[in-house]
Amino acid sequence: MFADLFRKKNGNWKDDTLSGLTVALALVPEAIAFSFAAGVDPLVGLWAAVFMGFITAAFGGRPGMISGATGAIAVVVGKAVQHGDAIEPGLGMQYLFATVMLAGVIQIVFGALKLGRFIRLVPHPVMIGFVNGLAIVILMAQFPSFRDPATGEWLQGGALAIMVSLVLLTMAVIHFFPRLTKAVPSSLVAIVGVGLLAFLFFKDTPTVSNVLAQAEGNPEGKLAGTFPLPAWPSGIDWAGEWKFILKIAFIVAMVGIIESLMTMQLIDEITETRGQGNRECAAQGSANFLSGLFGGMGGCAMIGQSLININSGGRGRTSGVVAAAALAFFIMVGGPVIEQIPIAALVGVMFMVVIGTFEWSSLRTFGKVPLSDWIVILTVTLVTVFLHDLATAVFVGIIVSALVFAWESSRHVHVELVSDGERERIYSLEGLLYFGSVRDFTDHFQARSDVPSIVIDFARARVCDLSGIEAINALTDRYRKAGKRLRLRHLSKDCQRMLERADKLIEIEVAEDDPDYLVARIRPDRD
Repeated sequence: MFADLFRKKNGNWKDDTLSGLTVALALVPEAIAFSFAAGVDPLVGLWAAVFMGFITAAFGGRPGMISGATGAIAVVVGKAVQHGDAIEPGLGMQYLFATVMLAGVIQIVFGALKLGRFIRLVPHPVMIGFVNGLAIVILMAQFPSFRDPATGEWLQGGALAIMVSLVLLTMAVIHFFPRLTKAVPSSLVAIVGVGLLAFLFFKDTPTVSNVLAQAEGNPEGKLAGTFPLPAWPSGIDWAGEWKFILKIAFIVAMVGIIESLMTMQLIDEITETRGQGNRECAAQGSANFLSGLFGGMGGCAMIGQSLININSGGRGRTSGVVAAAALAFFIMVGGPVIEQIPIAALVGVMFMVVIGTFEWSSLRTFGKVPLSDWIVILTVTLVTVFLHDLATAVFVGIIVSALVFAWESSRHVHVELVSDGERERIYSLEGLLYFGSVRDFTDHFQARSDVPSIVIDFARARVCDLSGIEAINALTDRYRKAGKRLRLRHLSKDCQRMLERADKLIEIEVAEDDPDYLVARIRPDRD
């Protein structure tokens, strides 16, 4: 597996290397911001980005995808920090590390059980809502950059004009530079070019150093650190606290898996390739475990940085490895240079990510797709924007989609009388017989007024669940009590087995032309 780093399957060394450097620069302010959200030192978020980025790039299931400290994970692990500090000041960090490490173990088990395939159950409208909501969240996350780092007040006058001008210049370079050459990622050119311009002529514009200065104990805004040593969490009363830690760890694991697999699916569509979900889960888990062991806050896939990487030409594992290695170099050696990068340049890069992330074509589909799909898209988008919880948004979208499907399917069960004799009637059933349609199904049959023998033809129908079995059983019992006979014809083999295993009092008539197909056929794949 490690040999994949030295065997180019996608992209090329130059594009991956330059793209990785671009991503590393963009990771710095993001990791710092998410550290603040979790209530920890910026170095905790930065080292988390290093470990998450390197391990998932080297061993994960989606080459080109970037992982690091994320906002969703920061919000959840922040609860562990607060809980630990409430017990004893300073103990919160130990709770954080324990939570992240346990979350990693859960993710490894998730991948080992090959549960990553469940991401395929996410409907396309949910995916669109997820992407649109995430684009809006990324956009909103850039607004605080237009405040004065020292006072927290909104920039005004000349300071605001300079900030906006540098942001627009960054966006213009990213958009137009590829027309000159694609040999160098336009995002990297924009960051370096605007950085030099600001350093020479606009020294008062906010920089990474100003953001670092907001951290407690770092008034000079210096980016400097040494490589952390491994350490097990200590000082935790496991006998009394394991339930709390396990609960938070499970949430962290699920949020990380959902965000990572959704990001992987998006990158799959962009690159027209296919990642390996279960392998990604195992890699994410290993990365989180080691991140917690080495003093990081954990994380998952980052859609913004992943898109920067893909748009800059990063396709192989080398891009993520270079990004992680470069970030580690910045922390330990290159801090004085990184501190001078203007925030405006990084904001401009993220604005271009927003433009590229939002599914603009979804706006043109209004009125052209079912209203239910638009409701799902809008619901997922709003939940993502207002809760900033991508996992909850996806769950809500799947539930709404399932309810819509159940409602629509329940109205498509048709019963037709195909043969009407004095002693026997034959009905043809068409549709899915499950919990949402059993009421309509049973309403079509009146045991007392029916003829002595009834046949229901299932050639165009399916029995899908226990509710369908119970509805047939209840109907059979009703006819039996009325002294009449109910038979089922043309049941598929799997439906017959389902009814036989349920041990119901139903007479199944097997005909030579019975269909032979399954309720669901799971195709073997590499996941």
